Amino acid sequence: MATHVAVTRESPNPFLRLRAGLGGEMLAEFFGTFVLIALGDGSVAASVAGLPGSGRQTLHLAPFGPANWLIIVWGWAFAVTFGVYVAGGVSGAHINPAVTLAFAVRRGFAWRKVIPYWTAQVAGAFAGAALVYAVYGSAINWYNSTSHLARPDSLSTFSIFATFPASYFHGSLVGPFIDQVVGTAILVSLIAALIDRRNQAPAGNLSALLIGLVVAAIGLSYGTNAGYAINPARDFGPRLFTWLAGWAHIAFPGRYEWFSGYWWIPIVGPLAGAVIGIVGYDFFVGQVLISRDKPPETPPPAPGCAGEPAGGRETARERETAHVRGRLAGPVSAGQHSEESA
Repeated sequence: MATHVAVTRESPNPFLRLRAGLGGEMLAEFFGTFVLIALGDGSVAASVAGLPGSGRQTLHLAPFGPANWLIIVWGWAFAVTFGVYVAGGVSGAHINPAVTLAFAVRRGFAWRKVIPYWTAQVAGAFAGAALVYAVYGSAINWYNSTSHLARPDSLSTFSIFATFPASYFHGSLVGPFIDQVVGTAILVSLIAALIDRRNQAPAGNLSALLIGLVVAAIGLSYGTNAGYAINPARDFGPRLFTWLAGWAHIAFPGRYEWFSGYWWIPIVGPLAGAVIGIVGYDFFVGQVLISRDKPPETPPPAPGCAGEPAGGRETARERETAHVRGRLAGPVSAGQHSEESA
């Protein structure tokens, strides 16, 4: 038995070794992002094609109208919440390259892990989009057929998976870029607040739920401008899938009637916004909390007493007296010393 144990310790299972380190964190990021997209894109698919195609909502006679936006907002809120709950215990559940970058810039997250995390997140988002397509493919085809649209011309079904700017920007990329910077800065600064134990961080495991509510708030406040991607993996992974699945130029380079070359905006904008958000939180709140945690500075000693602690000469005199008494008392055993120390 002892020999068997020794052999097992010398040659551990390579998969267990992989999962115990960065490989396990990547698996968690993959699966957390997969859950995020499967539920988030799934809510959009239900709103755009599932409800009308199922007979539960008439496409042209009695659409839900703005209520569809609420389905999407709350679908994404729950998607974020459960994605964080799934992966949080292993990787911290970044499930967003912008969050990973922010934590590397200001929270000591190892830079060597940034690219592996990003890779896992994009792969998980791609897989999540593939799952949504597998489930809703028939509804998507029905919608395009009913609307007399070829897949490369169907912006509505493309929007199930990735984002696009509103028509009121008239083709300008400046407005959508600012929107992504602002939305992600809000997201990351509020995440920083919710996990800051020096601040009023929620007790228990409520932070994941509250982060989901943050995403809902951003969707309600800013979502119509550019679809509130606020997560490069959430847009790029599904966008890559739609390009392979036939949405062609809408996906890459991101071209439609009123926009062109849009594909990079939901990547660069959130990354910039994340850095702004974490630095902003630290400047306005985080550093203030740190400064309040520091103990008060000890006042300088009085003239003539430099190098002596509070109490000055009396303390030094007491130390000298104790030293003399110790010499007079003779040696002390280890047991007695332990008891006195205790």
